Amino acid sequence: MNAKTTVMSALALTLAISLGGQTSQAQDAAAFYKGKTVKIMVGYGPGGGYDAYARMIAPHLDKALGASVIVENQPGAGGANALNRVFAGQPDGLTLMIVNGTAAALGQLLEQEGVRYDLAKLEHLGIVSSSPWMWLVSPTNPIVRTPAEAVKLNKLIRWGGTAPTDGLADGAAVACEALKLTCKVVIGYKGSAEVALAVQRGEMDAEYVSDTSANNYVKSGQAIAVAAMGRSKSRFFPDVPTVFEALKLTPEQEQWFDFRTDLDDLGRILVTTPGIDRSEPQSRRRKEPALRRFC
Repeated sequence: MNAKTTVMSALALTLAISLGGQTSQAQDAAAFYKGKTVKIMVGYGPGGGYDAYARMIAPHLDKALGASVIVENQPGAGGANALNRVFAGQPDGLTLMIVNGTAAALGQLLEQEGVRYDLAKLEHLGIVSSSPWMWLVSPTNPIVRTPAEAVKLNKLIRWGGTAPTDGLADGAAVACEALKLTCKVVIGYKGSAEVALAVQRGEMDAEYVSDTSANNYVKSGQAIAVAAMGRSKSRFFPDVPTVFEALKLTPEQEQWFDFRTDLDDLGRILVTTPGIDRSEPQSRRRKEPALRRFC
């Protein structure tokens, strides 16, 4: 069994126990799930990072629960439409979702139109991943090749996204505001994979995306990485500088990027519908959702 399989199996087992309550209730949970269908919702189109994580987790969760686990893509509004459906769903433990914590938190905090979920009331099962975010550009005809060049030349940079607070679009907006770049953020794509294709074709100039997704797009030749957008380098791009290394930032600019990193650290959160009775004693309940740190 390789390392990735071991990690995914451990996560699946943890989720099985979490959904069933205390460890002593895990066997009851297994009996409940046996033969049932569990749905993992993805609020973006196929091929992106959230879709990939859901499809990696599904077979291990299938084995741990003894259920049939399927992945269902429901793109729209940067994942908000799918999250609204999960929030309003039956509290039966049969619907899960890997949520973009950054986008979900911003959508709620900014009272974005169409947001009907409450991230703090959803049942949080765990963080699937949390990683640095990257600035990508086209490998064939990049408008800029470094952050310093972007600041100096100040050409119009077109960024792709799915919705105003999807992680991609608002991350690009923060970068453009902090660095005083001339930018146009175009939304309406189904996911980061579709944006990467647009960057490769020259339809868009740049993409702000997590390093796990960026790794796939750079490996496939769709983009090149310009910078990591926080203080930490990406393990996938050890030779790519952070924006703090690439530029001499003012204190205000540092605050912008540090704030953005705090949001990005919310990561990919695995949730299920509100109201699940896990019968956990108070001492074993999870900590407050990270969203409350920003309220």
